Amino acid sequence: MTVPRDFEEPARSRPDLVIGREELFGAAREQLVGGGSVLLHGPAGIGKSTILRTLAADYAGAARTVLRCSATESESHLPFLALADLLGLVVDEVSGRLPAAQRTALESALTGRGESTLQRDGLALRLAVLSVLRALAAEGPVLIVADDQQWLDPASAELLGFAARRLGDTPVQLLCAVRTEGQEYDRHLRALPPDSLAVRLNPLSRTQVSELLTHRGYTGLPRSTVRDIHRTSGGNPLFALELGRALAENPTPPRPGEPLHVPTSLRALVLKRLDMLSDEARRTLLVASAGARPTLALLHEAGRGNAEAETAQAAALGLLATEPEGPAVRFAHPLISAALYAEAPAQERRAAHAALSTAASDPIERARHLALATTGTDPEVAARLAEAAALARDRGAPSVAAQLGLLAARHTPADSVPGPDERRLQAATDAITAGEMDLARDIAREVLTRATVPAERVRAWIVVIESAGHALGDVDSVFPQALADAGDDPGLLALVHYQLAWRGLVVEGDFAEGREKAAHAADLAARAGDRRTELLALAFQAQTETLMGHPDAPETIERALQEPQDPQVACHHNGPGLARFRWLQMSDQLAEARTTITALLREVRRRGMVESEVHFLRLLAETELRSGHCGRALDLARESLRLARDSGIGEVASALLTSFAEAAGGDVNRALTLAQEAVEHAEGISDQMYVSRALAALGHAQLVAGDVQGTVRSLRRVRELEQGLGITDPARGRWHGDLAEALVRTGEITEAQDLIAQTREQALRLGRDGMLAVLDRAEALVRAARGEHQAAMGQLTSVQDRLGKLGYGLEEARAAFALAQLRTRRPGPTSYDEAARLFRRCRALPWLRQVEAAAVPTAAEPAVAPSPALDALDALDGLAAMERQVAALVMEGATNREIAARLFISVKTVEATLTRVYRKLGIRSRVDIVRLAAGRRTQ
Repeated sequence: MTVPRDFEEPARSRPDLVIGREELFGAAREQLVGGGSVLLHGPAGIGKSTILRTLAADYAGAARTVLRCSATESESHLPFLALADLLGLVVDEVSGRLPAAQRTALESALTGRGESTLQRDGLALRLAVLSVLRALAAEGPVLIVADDQQWLDPASAELLGFAARRLGDTPVQLLCAVRTEGQEYDRHLRALPPDSLAVRLNPLSRTQVSELLTHRGYTGLPRSTVRDIHRTSGGNPLFALELGRALAENPTPPRPGEPLHVPTSLRALVLKRLDMLSDEARRTLLVASAGARPTLALLHEAGRGNAEAETAQAAALGLLATEPEGPAVRFAHPLISAALYAEAPAQERRAAHAALSTAASDPIERARHLALATTGTDPEVAARLAEAAALARDRGAPSVAAQLGLLAARHTPADSVPGPDERRLQAATDAITAGEMDLARDIAREVLTRATVPAERVRAWIVVIESAGHALGDVDSVFPQALADAGDDPGLLALVHYQLAWRGLVVEGDFAEGREKAAHAADLAARAGDRRTELLALAFQAQTETLMGHPDAPETIERALQEPQDPQVACHHNGPGLARFRWLQMSDQLAEARTTITALLREVRRRGMVESEVHFLRLLAETELRSGHCGRALDLARESLRLARDSGIGEVASALLTSFAEAAGGDVNRALTLAQEAVEHAEGISDQMYVSRALAALGHAQLVAGDVQGTVRSLRRVRELEQGLGITDPARGRWHGDLAEALVRTGEITEAQDLIAQTREQALRLGRDGMLAVLDRAEALVRAARGEHQAAMGQLTSVQDRLGKLGYGLEEARAAFALAQLRTRRPGPTSYDEAARLFRRCRALPWLRQVEAAAVPTAAEPAVAPSPALDALDALDGLAAMERQVAALVMEGATNREIAARLFISVKTVEATLTRVYRKLGIRSRVDIVRLAAGRRTQ
């Protein structure tokens, strides 16, 4: 795609466009610092020039001479122009040192006063450029910065490449950027020294596009709009910013189901090529741009009889991508489709949608096109759209259902039943399910400006509350208004009191109040016959009772699980299924907890319930972490965090769990950063429950990092907060063992023993065997600190066995590590082999490194060979995420069928992934992976 010069990135550096490129930027900078050269490549507008300028500004101080050129397409036919840009200002410094023939040829080429050509003076010119660079380098390092390398005139490109290939150890580095649509950068790389680093700039993710728009001041955009910007821009930062600017200047959003408005500046990128199409071909492409999944067959059904020839003409112009293996008609870039649609007159757009409303085979698509072809209200069209929205909801596409619901409301006459506002509120509910909280809130606010019916007003208030997430303090003023609108209607009051239960927990930090409000909401809902709200309230009551250690918790869970069940509530992240999972997990039934949460995750993915998916991914990661499957837990936690940040849902919870997972199986510094961010975020929204959980994550990361004083500070705060919240079940946070261990290491033995005794009383009352074993491990450390080494070692041996039988793999390994450390204080041989084996089995790399550091021999001890298994586990970090997950499960002994079930993929995909793993690790079978896990070298 050709970008006009007046639309390209400005000359000044914009560091904000480095967003999403941090890793690539770091790799390129490291290459430059190491004396190497770098080639940045990627499509137009992807940010190459910005990265190049930022790198040049960052590194130029290390060079004595910086030579620059920036070519343009219009000047690429002028020979030696780029060479003149590079050398024109410095050649006089060194020309006197060149042989006469070289000096003459070079001066002729640079000034244009002679007849110098590559054909006539080829060798002299080549040697002259090489000599100039060597002479400049003799005075100090040289950096050559060349932007838009694809427009270098051929003569300059040939001379630069000749010199680059022969510089050897001469301190001359090249930093170049070139436009490439695919991976065809090899010929440009030949113009750089050998071993240069090629860095491909790929499209930004949706999260990175959102961050970029926010950084540039385009704030407050609904997430659904950011999603559309990302899709239309194809992740191209320049295009995304232009779309964001257009929306800021014209805030009226497009109709639901229509593409974004494309500004004139972006339309110019494709309109010249569109002008080369015949009128009929352009109409065919307009129909394709209006369709969701256009094919040649669909275009024929829509009346485009000559679709093959017309799409072939468009493909020849680069407007369509060829699809040799399928019938799909795919635009070369989403922007082309959006610009074509935006440029078409409204009448032609409606005609395209009218044709597709009968041609499309899918009823949802037919309804959408019918709506976009219709102006004004039409009850029949509205009814078809409402039916299509219900179908999309059943298919697990709530975002589509929300868009169709808004279209239905637009076409619903004011006096219809159901009315337009009722359909808008259903669309808002679908938007919440899809994780599009901003859209839901906007819909509700619009309804509240005119609704007078109490039921509609209360439903709208509930949408406003739910869309606030955990920031319930921000909508405190809504609750009195919702109660006033509810009057004495038990069904409406149940909805409000259920939300008040959450407020009591999140804002007031009072579990007792939350439980009381939830019980009241359940009673009101039962009186009103609202089973859905009754189930949600019972599930909330059950969870609070579980965390409080309340004796009624099992009975309340049983009530919440009784029939009849609402299918949507049954798998909801605040539903009875989650209450049962939490009870299983806290009761040390890890295998059954994993089965339960895996089934819930599968169901919410099928239904498209994004918020529930975020939470269930996190909870599955938590279960895997407690089971000692650290690699699997880390992958799941990172996936949950990515989805949370992308949707803006559950970010604190996902960040703190990812901190735990990083501390167990990843990067401890990353764990500390995530935990600190989670603490700050939770404190910012005054969510006391998540403040305590985030501090627990921070304290654990500090313990793994060796900061025991920090651990004590963080976990003492957790203790105070949980006492204030009314949480008495120690299995909720499981931070007590970490605090006791840190207190022992800081010499505060009495406080550690008191903590253990108090916590043990609660754990015994509730039957928390896993927690009791962890407390016993901490108590063994107290005994060792008091000099009772024999008793401490006996207790740790017992603890290790109990934790292993309960399935707490990581805690078992920590007990083995503590036992090995105690043995080092006594005469006789000491071995860390058992602890190392258990940590390797868990893939707990930070802990494994602690073991290997502790096992470094003293002068009196024999040397221990480095662990080949640790090298193998480190090698797994070079695998792709799916490859790493499959390899980790093989290490745990899972079969291909078991791996497929746990990762929601086919057995065939598992087999293909394993083949790639074998090739990358240089092994031949899954047996070799198991050997690596056991610490044996493969043959």
